[in-house]
Amino acid sequence: MATLTHQESATAEYLELSPKTRRTFISIIVAGVVVLAIGLILAIMNVGGHEAAAAHGAGHAAGAAEHHEGSPLWLKRLFVSLWHNNVFFVGVSAIGTFFVALQYVAYAGWSVVIKRINEAMSVWLLPGLAIFLVVFFLGRHDLFHWTHDGIMTKGSENYDAIIAGKSGFLNLPFYLIRMVVYLGIWWFFTERLRKISLEEDLNGGTEYFHKSINVAALFLVLYAVTSSMSAWDWVMSVDVHWFSTMFGWYVFASWWVSGIALTTLTAIYLKQAGYLKYVNANHLHDLGKFMFGFSIFWTYVWFSQFMLIWYANLPEEAVYYNQRLGGFNGAYTWMFYFNLVINFAFPFLVLMRRDAKRQMIMLKIVSIAILIGHWSDFYLMLMPATMKGDNGFVIEIGVALIFLGSYLILFTKRLAQASLVPVNHPFLDESVHHTT
Repeated sequence: MATLTHQESATAEYLELSPKTRRTFISIIVAGVVVLAIGLILAIMNVGGHEAAAAHGAGHAAGAAEHHEGSPLWLKRLFVSLWHNNVFFVGVSAIGTFFVALQYVAYAGWSVVIKRINEAMSVWLLPGLAIFLVVFFLGRHDLFHWTHDGIMTKGSENYDAIIAGKSGFLNLPFYLIRMVVYLGIWWFFTERLRKISLEEDLNGGTEYFHKSINVAALFLVLYAVTSSMSAWDWVMSVDVHWFSTMFGWYVFASWWVSGIALTTLTAIYLKQAGYLKYVNANHLHDLGKFMFGFSIFWTYVWFSQFMLIWYANLPEEAVYYNQRLGGFNGAYTWMFYFNLVINFAFPFLVLMRRDAKRQMIMLKIVSIAILIGHWSDFYLMLMPATMKGDNGFVIEIGVALIFLGSYLILFTKRLAQASLVPVNHPFLDESVHHTT
């Protein structure tokens, strides 16, 4: 009877966005546009840096084949930055659905009260697909060396035997088909789980829960394959000569811990705004444990990849770290070490104590640090191979702010479309009474 009584008292909560909040999101976009404009003007004034980039990149394994007409430096940086930010936001969006699916197949009860945050997180999948397609068609030669004319044609002055050997996988039609398939699968299962969840709100009963488990299980199998393949396509193929068998796991770990950080940050902001009354220190503690544990997991994958490449010291593998450690006159060396500090040392040391995982201020600081840290992790994955030594931060931060403001508008709009409490979820009572 106690359970029934509590279930009945679990009333729906609806997010109401204040005009001030909307203005804040629009202000972020406007600030991004201003910063981007300043960055583009600065880059245009320095447009002669293209030759310097070629000189810096002389040590690259593919250097001999990379003499080609590219876009002006400012435009190339814009394309790379759009791609970088889109990879980050699309990946974090997909983690929202992955998190929901994982909770279903694990029969997890603790996370029910934060479930709607994860459902709303995946709002960037379709806009992300559109941005990917536009940037790929307009800027593919600046991003992907394998798209250049004659690169896979024997007898051509641009011919590269190693790249030609990958032509079965890296070709335009197949690449674009894969991109649409990945995001199509992620979007379809996102919408399916969301639809079942909202029907459960209206009608109650356990049939929706069991239906969700079946959908979630199929999604997880498909996501396991498509997330790794998307990492090869969208990130690893910019370093077309280089490869790592651990790269899919590495990118997933970065997306995953970023997704948990976003979930935690959103839960805290909603809680502080008077919503999510059933979320307590125990839920935050579990989210803190996730961030702590998976920051260590990301570091484990990072170290395993680095250590194996360093130990083997094969030129075709070591080039990746040569670029990031001392390459291009040390342009990325500080960031290489910063990456480890902000994504491992900081969350590890701050969240080591139990109390820290239960304090909103500590979790908020760590969540923001992780999101910034893993954004910079993707920067480090993409910039050295595309921009060589001509990287910068003004354009990149401007684009990031535009993406962030746009994402927040769509994310909060989706959050407001349904009750923040899934009132008829069979594990709601367990989640409300969750203790750690």
